[in-house]
Amino acid sequence: MGNLDWIILSGTLVFIVVYGVWKTRGSKDVNDYVRGGNKSKWWTIGLSVMATQASAITFLSTPGQAFHDGMGFVQFYFGLPLAMIIICLVFVPIYHKLKVYTAYEFLENRFDLKTRSLAAILFLIQRGLAAGITIFAPSIILSAVLGWDLRTLNIIIGTLVIIYTVSGGTKAVSMTQKQQMFIIMLGMFIAFFFIIGYLPEDIGFKKALKIAGASDKLNILDFSLDTKSRYTFWSGITGGLFLALAYFGTDQSQVQRYLSGKSVRESQLGLIFNGILKIPMQFFILLVGVMVFVFYQYNPSPLNFNPVATQGVLSSEYADDYKVLQERQVALVAEKTLAQNKFSTALELKEQTAIDAAKMHIININRKDSTNRAAAKTLISQADDSIETNDKDYVFIHFILNNLPKGLIGLLLAVILSAAMSSTASELNALGTITALDLYKRNKKEVLSEKHFVQASKGFTFLWGVIAIFIACIANLFDNLIQLVNIIGSIFYGNVLGIFLLAFFFKYVKGNAVFFAAILTQLLICITYYNLIYIYPSGQEKLGYLWLNFIGAVLVIVTALSFEALDRVLKKPVVRR
Repeated sequence: MGNLDWIILSGTLVFIVVYGVWKTRGSKDVNDYVRGGNKSKWWTIGLSVMATQASAITFLSTPGQAFHDGMGFVQFYFGLPLAMIIICLVFVPIYHKLKVYTAYEFLENRFDLKTRSLAAILFLIQRGLAAGITIFAPSIILSAVLGWDLRTLNIIIGTLVIIYTVSGGTKAVSMTQKQQMFIIMLGMFIAFFFIIGYLPEDIGFKKALKIAGASDKLNILDFSLDTKSRYTFWSGITGGLFLALAYFGTDQSQVQRYLSGKSVRESQLGLIFNGILKIPMQFFILLVGVMVFVFYQYNPSPLNFNPVATQGVLSSEYADDYKVLQERQVALVAEKTLAQNKFSTALELKEQTAIDAAKMHIININRKDSTNRAAAKTLISQADDSIETNDKDYVFIHFILNNLPKGLIGLLLAVILSAAMSSTASELNALGTITALDLYKRNKKEVLSEKHFVQASKGFTFLWGVIAIFIACIANLFDNLIQLVNIIGSIFYGNVLGIFLLAFFFKYVKGNAVFFAAILTQLLICITYYNLIYIYPSGQEKLGYLWLNFIGAVLVIVTALSFEALDRVLKKPVVRR
């Protein structure tokens, strides 16, 4: 990194923190701190909702996901637009009518205090874990760039977020997220056009897509009914729908974004704005990853994109074996380029036989590439089993650091860190609010001032920031960071969504039935995840994690209805004759 990169990176981060503190200083009461005084317009809400979901993990992991597995991950978002419509019609009007500060406050009005507290605690567990991961993700980047200790970076990033989130509350989060989304999209578009410009002169965007298609990177739709497959059309519009309903409808980090709306209409327009733009945005980010794949068909790529993994194996007794694999990979680059040139020529001549033959050649080379990379992972594990061999999260950052010009590197790093800060800020804001209002205030017997609860919200926000930093310091890479966040959510979201659906649509169900059904469901979902997924190696799962959202929601509803029916039977008076 050059001096220009440092200036752009540090200038962007300092601007975000100072702007957030300056524009939102001096919250008067709980409504001002938690709901931003209900002054947000629809575009602020829409951008804030998008920025909350689009963490650094999105811009770090998604291109790597596309590089390895293609565009199929976009199916994960297919249920989102329908979820936005349902939330606009059902959730938003009820929340605004009741003037609630949190989503779980509604549950006490509908059921009882213990159900509200249970839902709040489930949220705190899963969102607290996710907050730690959203801090950990960008720390990996800067650790690879600067060689700094991960824990030091976790503390620095977490502290920057804590400063303006504690200071300004919801208003600070929403206002800074508008600036962050501008920086994020500007950086991604610039990176995309640079990638296209780095391809050979005779390879335009249209031909690059065909090259990616020849390697099966553009298989967007999978209509198979295989539940083992993580991403299919059906899992997207079912499991993805339920995950989106739970996330945007019951997760306080999102609910708090549109509770700040000036009116019901502003909140609804903001959510519809998100529903319309989210899939195209994710499609574009995946497309960036696919173009990085095409770039590396003509340029050398490392056997493993994780520099720590490469350094570890090269300093071990397996160094000579690894160097042999590296030599094979170098030879494979020339073979890849030749094969792509033959495919390109066949496309220009429009000779289908030659096109099919060239495509088959490319597929065979891809198999060799996969074999080399798998062998490299084996050697890395043998050298040090504590080193993470999965390198999906390092693909995009490797391209940025080794190929983009000075200045743009700083901008792209600012993009990823801005995304991390925006998402983490929303999470800490929500975690502090839930703890202060759903647990602390609700169980406080004496009457205290508004100022006291504003200070309590700030205190709990700070506390959760410290907890998130601690989680980040002990986190390890999973199969892919973006998948890890979604897996954590899927374990809890279905159950919480089911509780809200019972509240909305099953008016005769009482609090006891829902409370015990929710506890039983959460236990069963955790057991299901462990037995059907966790104990199987990656790629051999017996159930895609998205289905947990659907299963959890249905299970808690069916169980609660059964408990309610049983309770009515037991309480029914016996008629004596």
